[in-house]
Amino acid sequence: MESSPFPEEVLERKVCVVGSELVENYTVYIIDVTDGEHKWTVKHRYSDFHDLHEKLTAEKKVDRRLLPPKKMIGKNSKSLVERRQKELELYLQTLLQQFPQATPTPLAFFLHFHLYEINGITAALAEELFNKGEQLLQAGEVFSLHPLQLYSVTQQLRLAKPTCFNGDAKTDLGHILDFTCRLRYLKVSGTRGPVGTSNIEESSLPFDLSVFKSLLQIEISECSSQQIQGLSCLRSSLATLSIHHSTETMTSILVPEASEFSQWEAEGAESGCPVTAVIPVWRNLTTLDMSHNGISSIDSSVKLIPKVEFLDLSNNQLSTVENLQHLYNLVHVDLSYNSLKVLEAAHTRLGNIKTLNLAGNQLDQLTGLTKLYSLVNLDLSHNQLAQLEEIRNIGSLPCLEKLNLSSNPMCIIPDYRTKVLAQFGDRAAEVCLDGKVTTEKELDTVEVLKAIQKAKEVKERKSSGDKKVQQPAVSLSEQTQCGDPPSNATTTTTSSISVCCVCSSSSSTPESTSCLTCSSACCPLLPAHLVSLSSSNKDFITHLSHLLSSALKEQKTKNMEEEEAETEEETEEETEQEREEESSETREIQSNVEGTEVEIHSPGSRDGYFEMGLDDSVEESVCSSSTSLTGPSAEESIPPQGEPCEDEEEEEEEEAEVKVSRVLWCYCLQVKEEVEQKKACLVLSDHLFCLLYLKDDFTWANQDADQEQGSPVEEVLSGLEVDLLLPYSQLLLSSHAELPDSCLTLGCQASPSRWYIFSEYEELRRTRSELTGLIQAAGSDLEPPNSPQLLPRSLINSWELEESQGAKGGYPAHLLPSPYSSSSPTDRHHLLSDILSANEKPSLPTLLFLTHRHLWVLKMDFRELAERERESKGDLHQPSSSCCSLVRVPLGSVVLHPRERASQVTVRNSYTSCQDPKHQHRSSHCVEVLLGGEMLLLLFPLARDRSSFLGELSQQRASLEGLKMVALPQPCMPCLHQEQNTPGHYRSRDQCCCSSNIKSQSTGSWDSSHPQLEENQPSPHLLPGLSPGLKLLSGLQGQQLLAYFHRYIAMSKAEEVRQVLWLSVVLYKSPDSELTCCLLLSTDTIYFLLEDSASTLGHNSVLDTMDSGDPDVSLCCCLSVRLSDLLSVNVGLFDQYFRVVGRSADHIVCCLSRDSYGTGLFLQELMSALSLQQQLPPPEPSDQDFYSQFTNTNTGKMQNYELVHSSRVKFIYPSEEEMGDLTFIVAERKTSASAASSSSRSFNVLLYLLVFQVQIPSSLPSQGSTLSGHSPPSPVLQPRTLILTSTDVFLLDEDYVSYPLPDFAKEPPSRERYQLREARRIRDLDRVLLGYQTYPQALTLVFDDLPGPDLLCHLTMDHFTAGGEEASPRGGGASGGAEGEVQWCVFVPGADSRERLISLLARQWEALCSRELPVELTG
Repeated sequence: MESSPFPEEVLERKVCVVGSELVENYTVYIIDVTDGEHKWTVKHRYSDFHDLHEKLTAEKKVDRRLLPPKKMIGKNSKSLVERRQKELELYLQTLLQQFPQATPTPLAFFLHFHLYEINGITAALAEELFNKGEQLLQAGEVFSLHPLQLYSVTQQLRLAKPTCFNGDAKTDLGHILDFTCRLRYLKVSGTRGPVGTSNIEESSLPFDLSVFKSLLQIEISECSSQQIQGLSCLRSSLATLSIHHSTETMTSILVPEASEFSQWEAEGAESGCPVTAVIPVWRNLTTLDMSHNGISSIDSSVKLIPKVEFLDLSNNQLSTVENLQHLYNLVHVDLSYNSLKVLEAAHTRLGNIKTLNLAGNQLDQLTGLTKLYSLVNLDLSHNQLAQLEEIRNIGSLPCLEKLNLSSNPMCIIPDYRTKVLAQFGDRAAEVCLDGKVTTEKELDTVEVLKAIQKAKEVKERKSSGDKKVQQPAVSLSEQTQCGDPPSNATTTTTSSISVCCVCSSSSSTPESTSCLTCSSACCPLLPAHLVSLSSSNKDFITHLSHLLSSALKEQKTKNMEEEEAETEEETEEETEQEREEESSETREIQSNVEGTEVEIHSPGSRDGYFEMGLDDSVEESVCSSSTSLTGPSAEESIPPQGEPCEDEEEEEEEEAEVKVSRVLWCYCLQVKEEVEQKKACLVLSDHLFCLLYLKDDFTWANQDADQEQGSPVEEVLSGLEVDLLLPYSQLLLSSHAELPDSCLTLGCQASPSRWYIFSEYEELRRTRSELTGLIQAAGSDLEPPNSPQLLPRSLINSWELEESQGAKGGYPAHLLPSPYSSSSPTDRHHLLSDILSANEKPSLPTLLFLTHRHLWVLKMDFRELAERERESKGDLHQPSSSCCSLVRVPLGSVVLHPRERASQVTVRNSYTSCQDPKHQHRSSHCVEVLLGGEMLLLLFPLARDRSSFLGELSQQRASLEGLKMVALPQPCMPCLHQEQNTPGHYRSRDQCCCSSNIKSQSTGSWDSSHPQLEENQPSPHLLPGLSPGLKLLSGLQGQQLLAYFHRYIAMSKAEEVRQVLWLSVVLYKSPDSELTCCLLLSTDTIYFLLEDSASTLGHNSVLDTMDSGDPDVSLCCCLSVRLSDLLSVNVGLFDQYFRVVGRSADHIVCCLSRDSYGTGLFLQELMSALSLQQQLPPPEPSDQDFYSQFTNTNTGKMQNYELVHSSRVKFIYPSEEEMGDLTFIVAERKTSASAASSSSRSFNVLLYLLVFQVQIPSSLPSQGSTLSGHSPPSPVLQPRTLILTSTDVFLLDEDYVSYPLPDFAKEPPSRERYQLREARRIRDLDRVLLGYQTYPQALTLVFDDLPGPDLLCHLTMDHFTAGGEEASPRGGGASGGAEGEVQWCVFVPGADSRERLISLLARQWEALCSRELPVELTG
C-alpha cells in the first residue's frame, strides 16, 4: 500500500463560535470546527453546552466554573449573546487543549467528531460492529459503508497509534478489522457534493480495500477509481463486481497496476513483446456490472476476467464492441443505452451468448447478428430499425425465443407483428415478440403470408422473363359483416374469425328504428365538448366578458327608463321639492353601485323578471332574465336628469365591465313552483355572479369535425341565455345538512327560487371555495359551512361510517326502466321499487355513490328541500328523512349489460340500427345495467360522470371480495365462426357476442399445448346442477369461450385464459352446500362461476334474484380470487381435491375435482401463471444489479410438505401426520378403542376417493316396481369419501373446506372433519354390479349382511329408531337388495379412479378369499 496519499500525523484541531441566530425563543450558537483541511459547522443552544458540561464534570472532573453561568433575565439580549459567544468559544478551546489525544465521548458527539473526524468515525463504527457485527455476519446481508468511513479506517491504520487510545474497549479498531476480514457482501456508496455541513468531498478521499479478505460481492458507486486502493487484493475471492458512476475506463478497475507498468500481460497469456509486469487474473469473478459510467471502449483489460458470464456495460459511451472474444464463458451481455451504430460479425466477439440487450442504441441494420445461433433473448427496442428486411438476419436463429423491437420506426408499419413473425417461418409460434406471446389469429395470418410468398416464388421460377406476377389481393385485416354478399374474388380459407357488426335475426325484443337510449325520457344532456370552453380558453373568456358587459349595460338602460317613468307618475301626487330630493338620492345611489338597477316583477311572470327586495342603504343591480347573448345594444343609457360629464361616463363603463375569473359548465335544477332541469354555465366575475342557461335546441354543428374548421365560441355564445346576474351580496350559498358535496345550492335574498348545481366534484369544490371567498368579501353574512362530506351523515348508519369513508362518486343520473324488460312493475324487487318512482314526471336525478360493497342511490325531493330552506330562514342543519332517502344496492348485483361490457373491450361499432340523429350524442351519456331482475338505463346529464362511473364501478367490482354477478348473452345461432360459407342471422341491437375481434394479450391458450381448454364439457354428474348461465358456457368452444371470457368475465384486458375446469366447490362460509362450478384460471385471477343457488346462501353480496330482466341475457354468480391475493393452496389426499386460500374468509374455496389428473393439471397451470406474475426488470436503467436479473429463478423450494413458490404462495401437500390421523380414525372405528393404537401400525390406506353414493328416495317406487314398467325413480347423489384399506372399505362424510384451519379462524369448525357413515369388510363382499341400472357408470357393491365383531362402531342415539318404524340400513347410505344382503351404489366420476378402485378391490378380495371377485354387467 502506498503511503503518499495518507498523512503521517494528526493536524491541529480548532474550534470557533462564529455567530448566533434566534430560533423561536432561544439562541443557537454557530460553531466552526477545523480538523486539518476538513471543516464543518455545528449548531447548539446554551442548554446543550450545559448538558455537555454536566457529563464532563461527572466523568472527567472538569472544573465546574469553566462554563459561563446561566442567566434567566435578558438571556437573548444582544450584549449577553455576544459576551457568551466569546466565553463559550474559550470554553471549547480549553476542553480541546485539556484532551488533545483521547477526546471524551460526550465532547466528540457534541462537536460531531463521529460524523466528520477520523477518530470519531472509527470509534462510532467500531462500537456499532461490537454490538451488531456477529448478527450481521450470520444474516449474510449486504453491509453498506461510505467512502469517508473507509478513508478514516485506512488513515487510522497508517498512523502509529494504539487501536484503543481512549480506553473504551467497545471502540477498539480491532472490532472493525475482525468484521472486515469475515465480511462477504459489501456496498460502498458515495455522495455528490460536500458531506453534510462539511467541506469534505467523498470522491476525493482515498481508501484501501485490502482489509477485506473474504469478499464475494462488492458494489461501488459515486467514487473516483483513482482513489480506490487495494482492489487488486480481491482478485482471488471476488465473484461479483459492480462499479457505477466511478470510472471512465475498464483498465482502472480491472488492472489498477497499469498506472505503474505500461507494458503488462495477463497471467498465462503468451506475449510476443517484452512486458514489465504479469498481472494475475480474477479467478472467481463471474459477474461484472460496470453500467452507468463513462466508458468509451472495451479495452484489453477484459483478458483478466476469463470466467465472467454476466457482463453489463449499459448506459456508457461505447461506439464499438471489441476484445470480448477473450471471454469464452459469456452467457448474458447488456450493451443497452450506448452509442452503437453498427455491430459487425457479433458471433466472433460475443461467442455462444444466450441473452443480448442492445436497447437504446442507434442500430439501423442487423447484419452482424446472423450467426448468434445460441441466442435466446434479444432486446432491440429504442433503436433506428426501419426496414422489415432486417429481421431476416435474425429470422434463422434456431434458439431465439424472446425478441423486443418496440419503439423502433418499423413498429408503425401496418400488421407489423405478423410481418415480423412471418420472417421466422415455422418457428413463429415459439417467438414472443415485444413481451406478447403469439396469438392463434396472428399465426393464421403468418401462414397466409407464407403461402402467398411460396406462390410468388413458384411463379417467379416458372416465368423467369416476367417478374411481375399478377396475384389476387388478399386483405388480412378485412372483417366480414353479417349479410354481406359472398365475394367473387378468390379467398383463402383460414381459421381467422369473421366479425358480425350488427346482428339482424329474430329476437324476443321487438325491432324498432329508435333504440332504448333515444326512446327514453328526454332530459338535458351537457355535451362533453363544452368542457374545453373554460377559464383557460382566453378567446371564450374574452367574448363572454364582452357580451356580459353589453347585456349588463342594456339591462341597466332599460331599468333606468322604467324607473324614470314610474317616478314621473309618483311626482303628480307629491311636491316639487320631494321630487328633486328623490332624484338627487337616486343619482347618489347610482354612483356607488356596480351593476344595473333592476325593477323586477312577480316570480310567476314569464317575462323573465321577478320582484326582489333591496337594501335600505344601497340598491344593487340584479338581472334574472332570459336575455340572449347575441350581441350588445347600440343604444346608450340616458340619465334621468341632466347630462352627465365625461368622467362619470368613463366611471360607469369601468363599473359595467365584467371580468370573468371562473367558468363552470354544469347541470342545474331550478326549483320555483316546479322543478326545471337546465344545461347551465356558472360564471364568477370580480363583482357579479352569473348563471346562464344553454338553449334546449342547441346543437354543436362541428362537434365531430376538426377544430381547425372554425372556433365554436360564437356558436356556443349564441345559444346561451342569462338567467341570473346579481352582486355577491344578494347571493345565498346554502350548506344543507343532507346535501352532499357534489351538489352546490344557491339562492337569492329576494327570490324564493333555489338552484341546485351539479358538476365534476373537484371543479365544484374549487368553485364553492372561490364563491365563498367572494361572498365574504362582499360583506354578506355567510352561514357557517358544514365539514366536508361526500355523503350526508344523517342517512348513514353507525356501522357504515367506515364504508362511507371510501365512497366515491356523487354522480347525478336518471334511473329509467327499460321498456324491453321482461319483469312487470308489480314483480319488482323491493330495492327497485324504492329507486324507481313512477309519480315523478319529469324524472328527477338521483345521486350515485360507489363503495367497496354497495351502490348507494341517494334520492332527494328537491321541492321539499327548497320549501324547507325558505321556511327555515337559514336553519338548514336539521335533518329530515322525508327529503332524502338512501337505498343500498349490493355491488355484486350491479351488472353492466353485455352491450356495455363489449363496448369496453372492443371499439364501438360505427354502424347502429338506431336512426335517431342524436343517438351518438345520447349514447355517450347512457349506461345500461341489469339490477334486481330488471334492465335499467342510467342517463348521466354530464358525459364525464358516465366515464368516471364506469371506471370506478369496474375497479370496485374487481376488488369485491364476495360473490358478484356476471351477465352472459345468448350466443348467436347459427354462427359464422363454425366455418359456414353462408351468412347467418343474428340478434338485433347488438354486435355478435361470439366475435373475437378483441384486442387482448391472449397468447397460445387455445393451441395444441392446452388441449384441456378445448374440452369444455362438464361431467355427467354435474349436468343436473347447471344453471342457465353455466349451460351457456358449457356450449361454447374454442374462440367462442375466449371471446366470452374477455368480453363479459375478465376484469382486465391483458388476461389470458390458462385452463377451464368443471367441478364442484364448497365455500368456507357455506360448508354444507356443494355447488356446481366452472373454474376459469387466467394469468391474473381465478374465476369461480357458480350455479344460481349460490345467490341464496346469505352472503349479502348479491341479491337473491337471478332474473336479468333481458330474455337474451343470463346471469351467473361469480367469485374471483386474484393471484396476487393468493396465500396458499392445500392439496387433498390422493389429489382428489384442492383448497384455494386467499386473504379473507370469502376467498377460501375448496374445489372437489374428484380427479387426480385434473388436480395435477390445475396445479401445474397455476404455478405457471404465478411465475408470470413476476415482471422482469425493464431494459431501462434500474437500481437492481445486473446479475440479479438472471439469478432469480421461478422455482420454489420444498420444506415440510410445503412447496413455497417464488411468488411466496404456499402449496401445502398432505403430510405423513395427516395420513396417520386418517388411518388412526379409521382404525379406531374398526376396532375397539383399546386396540386402536396397536392395530393402526399394520393398518394401511390403499385408496382415498371422493365419490357419490346413489340413493333412491323412499317415497318413490322401489326397484321392483321399476322393473315392472313404472317410470324409474330419480336418484340422489350424496357426496362421500371412500377409503379402501387392506381388509375393509369405508364411506365417510368429510368437511373439506374447514381443515386445516385458516390463520384468521378464532374457533374450531362446528363439525368434525371425518364422520363415519358405513363400514364393511372386503371378505363380506359378494359381487360387484356394473352398468346403467341405478345410475350411469355406477358401481353396486353387494355385501353379505354379516357384520363381524370388529366392525362394531361406537354406539350413538342415531343407531336406534322408534319402535314402530322400520330400521334403516346401517350408516344411512346402503340400500337393501335381497334378504341378507346390503348394497352400496357408488358413483366414481373419474374413469381412471373407477378402474383403480375395481382393480384394488378385486386384488384384496382375491387375497382374502382365494378366488376371483365376481363382476356382473347389468342393463
